[in-house]
Amino acid sequence: MTRRVIVVLLTPVTWAPPGVDLGKWRHALAEDAVDLLATLNEVDPAIAALPADRPLADAVAWPSMQIYEVPTTLVNDTFAAAAADGYDQAAVIAADAPDLPGLILGKLFRPLTTKTLAVAPAETGHGLLGVASRLPAPAWLPPLDLDADVPATAIRPHAPNPAEVATAPPWRRLRGPSDLATLDQAVEGWDATRALLTSGTTIT
Repeated sequence: MTRRVIVVLLTPVTWAPPGVDLGKWRHALAEDAVDLLATLNEVDPAIAALPADRPLADAVAWPSMQIYEVPTTLVNDTFAAAAADGYDQAAVIAADAPDLPGLILGKLFRPLTTKTLAVAPAETGHGLLGVASRLPAPAWLPPLDLDADVPATAIRPHAPNPAEVATAPPWRRLRGPSDLATLDQAVEGWDATRALLTSGTTIT
């Protein structure tokens, strides 16, 4: 049986909505991202964090959830940690997409039956929502930062066969004021983020 893990990577958060404390904002985003994993079947949940972010990881993790301390927020380091833990496949997602549908996470894993890598772009702005890979990750994989200005298509030329890199559907990340307007109040979930926005500011 294929062992799969999906890892919420605690990337830096440098912006918060007006009236919302940055630390509380980051905590709410991470909490909702981790809670999303509760809806998934046949995949283990985990968190990856820098040593300095271990307190946040501990605060939002469920009991017995695996927490990987990684030296950088490069996706490559999280893949290495998951491979060392015995997993066959791993997906790494950003922690600032609180309303991410579980369906998109499934579509990150699905191509790995025939592809080496699958990449989901961020819907707005730059960077990536997430990356999934067979493990160990391929040696040709360039250093990947989810926050970097690297389109998914830029990864393909590094592969010996560009067809080895699939593209999964994009989704929004909350990294600026304009992203708040994309949140759908009618969609269930993202409770921590919703509560913080309700108490601190208004979604317009």
